[in-house]
Amino acid sequence: MNKVTEKLLQMVSDWKGAFDGAYNIREDGECAGRVSSKNIQIDSKSDGPGLVIHIKPETKGETVYIPACVTHSNVDDLVYNDFYVGAGADVVIVAGCGVHADGEEDARHNGIHRFFLEKGARALYKEKHVGLGEGKGLRRIDPVTDVVLAEDSTLEMDTVQLGGVDSTVRKTSGVLGARAKLIVRERIMTDGEETAKTDFKVTLKGEDSGVDLMSRSVAKGNSHQEFISSIRGENRCTGHSECDAILVDGGTVGAAPMLEAYHVDAALIHEAAIGKIAGEQILKLRTLGLTEEEAQEKIIAGFLK
Repeated sequence: MNKVTEKLLQMVSDWKGAFDGAYNIREDGECAGRVSSKNIQIDSKSDGPGLVIHIKPETKGETVYIPACVTHSNVDDLVYNDFYVGAGADVVIVAGCGVHADGEEDARHNGIHRFFLEKGARALYKEKHVGLGEGKGLRRIDPVTDVVLAEDSTLEMDTVQLGGVDSTVRKTSGVLGARAKLIVRERIMTDGEETAKTDFKVTLKGEDSGVDLMSRSVAKGNSHQEFISSIRGENRCTGHSECDAILVDGGTVGAAPMLEAYHVDAALIHEAAIGKIAGEQILKLRTLGLTEEEAQEKIIAGFLK
């Protein structure tokens, strides 16, 4: 691994010189290190770039790390990773991504991840995106996530992108079986001329399945964000979508929710709130000795925590 990769790994996956568990490190489209464990097997795909990760049934308390790093401009990395989580397993999956632009050309990573959770499986998926470098090329990250949840399984997604990525389009789709749960916590901050688009599409097919989508975002400078969510209830189910956004300077945000109920007992809700920081919040912190800028940053940090 080069020094840029090590720095990016520290930022996106809490790398401290080693990983405690199974891992695969991707650097500029190539494997920079791989270790499987007794219960988690990582193999290269036979039909294209990417990995197949098999987690044995009833695996408990283990973490698998699948970070990807683009360390210089003129790299357009595309990877397909498939995760198969066995029945009754309860694991953590860390799949952060960092891109570093050092020249005129763009630095880009596209990660296409598919999750297949068997009956009763649980997984926490943690994804952090960062962009670095002084080059003029764009830093781009465009993740695609497809989720298939069998009955009684649960996938929780914790995704974070707090600056440095010039352009991102984030697409997530899911199909849920009976009593399956999908929980998504998204936090995004953009600045300057950056753009970010989030697109969720979830189908609640199984009886008593449920989804909870929550996005918190801050648009600063002249950046622009879009939040699109579509929840389709095809059985007795619960669906909740929430978009909370703060505007700073000339930042703009658009939210477009869609709820489709195809069953009399489908309970679907959407909430959205977009606006600037309340003046009284700034005033209160300034009475404690903070400048207006310090007060604003303190409020934003708490909002995105």
